[in-house]
Amino acid sequence: MITRRYGNLALRKDPAPEASAHLEREGWAHLPDVLDAAQVAALHAEITGVFETSEADRPQDTLGEFRHGMLNRSALSQQAIASRAILDVIEPLLGEDCHVIANTAWRNVAGHQGGRWHTDAGPHVPRPAGVPWPDEIPYPIFAIGMHLFLIDCPLEAGPTGILPGSHRSGRSPPRDADEQGMALTFEGRGIQLLPARAGDAILFVSDAWHRGTPAQPGYGRFFLQAHYARRDIAQRVLTTREVSHVTPEAAARAGTPRDKTLIGLHAPFFYDA
Repeated sequence: MITRRYGNLALRKDPAPEASAHLEREGWAHLPDVLDAAQVAALHAEITGVFETSEADRPQDTLGEFRHGMLNRSALSQQAIASRAILDVIEPLLGEDCHVIANTAWRNVAGHQGGRWHTDAGPHVPRPAGVPWPDEIPYPIFAIGMHLFLIDCPLEAGPTGILPGSHRSGRSPPRDADEQGMALTFEGRGIQLLPARAGDAILFVSDAWHRGTPAQPGYGRFFLQAHYARRDIAQRVLTTREVSHVTPEAAARAGTPRDKTLIGLHAPFFYDA
């Protein structure tokens, strides 16, 4: 566990919640009742309004399932991602000055088929197979994903599945991960499904191997997602095409793709809105 002291990171001496230790050890944690029923209803209504009054943000979102940059579009979303029930768990792992780098609302259609095995970012400490992480050194965590549920997400709704401990692998999922599907394992451990009730939050380390699982007909998912990261990691709430530290004159001088990335003008990727 870590803390920020005089601008630098140091080892934390104060006790941390058990959920923090579970997240550090297993790569995921379940936080029940982050929002009460009235708060869920209000947030559900406000995010529904965003979906109904706006178009999908990306061309590839043909089903209109996502709305990005929610902290800029919804006051209640901004309030929800600042819940101390969430921050008290992630700050011992990311530091008290951690920030939100992405914030997307998901409204998966009924009967959605989940997604592919992936990591959200990283691995942040890449290693070849056969080189285990030493148990006496807690694995460093740089980014944490959070799903805050606006409706119940039972097993029938295709909850996120994660391979416990895979965040310590130093590797991305194997190339045949999607062929293995739900049978994929990591160090002998199989998939851990993460169902939740409305108002609950699920946390997972960005390096962990995870995927959405197929839903049964009539069941979908609706949740607010946020990714929290150490202060050192740049925000992606807006793309670098929309906001950066680069003047128009400097951007015009960047003639090659590498010239652009070197001065911070990156093409959108996973976290980017």
